[in-house]
Amino acid sequence: MKIIRQLLGVILLVTGTGLFLGCAQQNQQDVPQYDTINVVENFVIDENSVPIFPKKAALTTDTAQRFSIELPKRCQVNWDNQTIVSVVPEEPIEMIRLGTGDDLPTDLKVTDYEFEQLTVKQTLDKLLEGTDISVIEDGDLTEKISGSISSGNLADSIELIAKMGRAYYSYDAEFGEIHLDHRAKWMIKMPKNESIIMALLDAMHGADVRNLLVDWQDKTLVFEGNYQTEREVAKIISDIASKKYMIAWDIDVYRVYPRTDNPIIWMNLLPAFGTNNVKMSIPGVVGRALVVSPEINTKTLQEFLSQQSNVVLISQGTFVIPNGWQSRFDIGQCSKEDRLETDLVIGATGKYGDYGGKNKIDAKIVLRTSNGELSSFNIPSDVGDNYVIIGIPTHSFVTTPETLISPFAELVVFMSPRIISIVDAAKLPTGSDVPLVGDALRDFLGAGM
Repeated sequence: MKIIRQLLGVILLVTGTGLFLGCAQQNQQDVPQYDTINVVENFVIDENSVPIFPKKAALTTDTAQRFSIELPKRCQVNWDNQTIVSVVPEEPIEMIRLGTGDDLPTDLKVTDYEFEQLTVKQTLDKLLEGTDISVIEDGDLTEKISGSISSGNLADSIELIAKMGRAYYSYDAEFGEIHLDHRAKWMIKMPKNESIIMALLDAMHGADVRNLLVDWQDKTLVFEGNYQTEREVAKIISDIASKKYMIAWDIDVYRVYPRTDNPIIWMNLLPAFGTNNVKMSIPGVVGRALVVSPEINTKTLQEFLSQQSNVVLISQGTFVIPNGWQSRFDIGQCSKEDRLETDLVIGATGKYGDYGGKNKIDAKIVLRTSNGELSSFNIPSDVGDNYVIIGIPTHSFVTTPETLISPFAELVVFMSPRIISIVDAAKLPTGSDVPLVGDALRDFLGAGM
């Protein structure tokens, strides 16, 4: 019996051990197995864990920041249907100040009022003594003015005093208060033609007027600024209204990677297209600008470059300026993705007219980055000519000590200027919707001067 009991004990022990091992194995099978474990900033991250991200600051996301209704109008060029000269009807442009408040009392007159070395508030306080109207200064207005008013109504007198002190006023009739500020808000009623709208926007960007609110549906623009801003914008509107021409540039920007450890051989451009199609070569501090005939366009240029290199389109777009004005094209604004070169800005000043007895586009093209001017070119050209800017090293935009980018990679800018003629609607040439070419183009441009 004892032996039997011992055997039963061994059997039970073995069985129990087997059950224990079986349970242990089952428990191990239930535990997920991890092949890799990544530790990021003291957080253990694996395929089954919930991602944990650090808190971000309350800033607008990049994609929301870049959203713009204007970009599809600005960042596309139809190279297959480009019109060198287009004719658009003249339309009025009106600037209206917003937030002027209520009308001032009409029964108050001003006679023989003199003021000397007073601020605008002090001048108005003195003028309005004995009335129920108080003056409140919403902005810091320290400029002192002197003058006299022989006679006039109250509204005209206050308007004159405010202008002398470069201030703006609004009247609140309910509380009898005149509010003064050094900034104001305006609305511009723009023409229907989008080319002129773009010219207005580009001219305002060139004058460094920011925070523009454009309603593309009703063709209005709202902006804020001070007295200097008002003068700049009024001059732009006056200039656009008085100009017979505007200049537009369509642009392609490429990064070119040579296929070998050699730079692009640009001299091959001459036998490829003929010396007659390369009209002018203009060196800059960095790079070189070529004035070329219409034979060298985006398609033929890319075909030439592809024989020696890989060509990547970085940015494409257009901008318009009033004749004699300046504006800029931000490569990063029309870029599909962030690249080294998206810091680059192409600035342009241009005028179409008499140039030594010939009608030419006299332009200055400037390449700038956040670090300052990179290069510039003075380019006189005929209507129909194109520009090709070459020899701008991609390494000009590299900010790290080392890079994987070939030292022979370079930036190539193709620019095609266009003329926009603004004429009285009653004087539009017959068939103005048909592009002007050949003798008709020369006759029209000659008659417009």
